[in-house]
Amino acid sequence: MAGRFAPRTTGPALPHQAAPAARRRTGALPPGAGAGGRTEPPLTREWTPSGPLDLRLVLGPLRRGPADPTFRMTPDGAFWRATRTPEGPGTLRVAARGDRVGAEAWGPGAEWLLAGLPALLGADDDPDAFTPHHPLLAVTERRRPGLRLLRTGLVMESLIPSVLEQKVTTDEAYRAWRLLVRRYGTPAPGPTTTLGLHVMPDARTWAMIPSWEWHKAGVDTKRSSTILRAVRVAPRLEEASSMPFPEARARLELIPGIGPWTSAETLQRSNGAPDAVTVGDYHLPSIVGHALADNRHATDEEMLTLLTPYEGQRHRATRLILLSGRIPERRGPRMTPGNIAAL
Repeated sequence: MAGRFAPRTTGPALPHQAAPAARRRTGALPPGAGAGGRTEPPLTREWTPSGPLDLRLVLGPLRRGPADPTFRMTPDGAFWRATRTPEGPGTLRVAARGDRVGAEAWGPGAEWLLAGLPALLGADDDPDAFTPHHPLLAVTERRRPGLRLLRTGLVMESLIPSVLEQKVTTDEAYRAWRLLVRRYGTPAPGPTTTLGLHVMPDARTWAMIPSWEWHKAGVDTKRSSTILRAVRVAPRLEEASSMPFPEARARLELIPGIGPWTSAETLQRSNGAPDAVTVGDYHLPSIVGHALADNRHATDEEMLTLLTPYEGQRHRATRLILLSGRIPERRGPRMTPGNIAAL
């Protein structure tokens, strides 16, 4: 399949193949970063949320494992995010300042990131639209007043890692994301050297990753082929970030290999979709069934029935259930991680 093999032409090198000077000229190194490690001063913004805001709860869904190269939480309580915006790579640092939130941004995408700060932190979310009908949800909602559903406005940055998470353990998916982003992404703009932050590859670079590199990262042909199909129509998929949830879901699921599980996991983050319940998950039905009906063997259909009173807010309901801590005790062995890279 075209795009799964290394190019044999003399076209431009991939970002990880370019010499340092070339990467600096093309923006792969942090803007303004020279031999002395200097960076341009950041753009800044302060924003005051309308109510309680817990940055860890809001931004946590963007983190793909403890060593995610695109996301960090530092000991000072700040959250760092490296991403690829419509304006180019950008790095965002967010930290609470009393009842306000302070943000700094670097790179070509800095202005775009700061403009989208309120939406990222849940300004478009409406927690009052949720009415708890179960004591567990009522208690958890009171205990977690800072929960807001984020909206990144970026589809591909959530779609690709969601595809990598299909039908494998989280450790396998996180490893694949980490290896591919570090090898084919670009260093994040700004003072991120010590953090090791990287911006994920652009669509062209994803399409040019050789088949054996997917294999070495532990990604099977089914998942890599789905990603390759998606990146070929990346601009059309990005349009889904401004669509209503049903239309956005239909747009994503036009791509073979993207089903209800993957579209929900993506749109929860890109669109802040409060009703994007994750159907087809290995654990979620048993968690919801155990929490709401003491049924740890619930199916997807039974889970959806239990969530019927929360129609329009089913994703928020599942987030609150997960935050409640009422998780069924494990009674069987964990899923054994695979390792196709050794084959």
